[in-house]
Amino acid sequence: MKFLGIDLGWSSGASGLCCLDWWDSRLELVDLRREDDTADILAWIDTCIAPDESGVIAVDAPTLIPNATGMRLCDRLTHKHFGRYHAGAYPANLGLPFAARTVAFGLSLEAKGFHHAPDIEPKQSGRHQIEVFPHPAIVHLFGLEQILKYKKGKLAERRIALARLRDYLCDRLPSLEPALDISNVLPSEMPLKGAALKALEDQLDSLICAYVAAHWWYWGLERNILLGNLAEGYIIIPKPSQEDGFA
Repeated sequence: MKFLGIDLGWSSGASGLCCLDWWDSRLELVDLRREDDTADILAWIDTCIAPDESGVIAVDAPTLIPNATGMRLCDRLTHKHFGRYHAGAYPANLGLPFAARTVAFGLSLEAKGFHHAPDIEPKQSGRHQIEVFPHPAIVHLFGLEQILKYKKGKLAERRIALARLRDYLCDRLPSLEPALDISNVLPSEMPLKGAALKALEDQLDSLICAYVAAHWWYWGLERNILLGNLAEGYIIIPKPSQEDGFA
């Protein structure tokens, strides 16, 4: 079983890509990279998951957008439940410039047999895709009081926040279930230049996406939250260790 995380560039630009493999009852990192073009991303997917192979693809982008204006239900729910963590989602509607690209990407995954899975039986085979959101996932997986602000701000501040994310990934993921040990893979020093830091940020976001894909497949709704629904758009987020008001 393979788990792919895609931190999709919503309008343009590079996308972070991560591939995890479930092998001998544990997760292993197979690939971590960036690609610029949609065609290259789709070709990469084919190299990771053969046409007859099962897998879950988790995309950090709104691939289902039924509403012409306003905000999707799942986006509103992120603000309701995660606003206090500074983790509300950017609103998505069909009138925004990125919508055509992100929706088309979801349809391309559908064409490859990866169907939306807002509900899943744990550890079932098949080809599935889900929408995810790294910020609230990080908050819940690592028990944080607010998001790690590695996307905006001064370069020095972003470097510190991204280093914290790297440390959480290396220190905490091996103790979660399913476990993932990447302590010998990620760089020990953060890049000094903005472009290199952005490249690492995209890759770490894709790693979070891939881990959420594995967590969804492993636990289903027992230890994950479904915000929204198939008709109106949805986001999958791991539950916190303490339920924090979620059913």
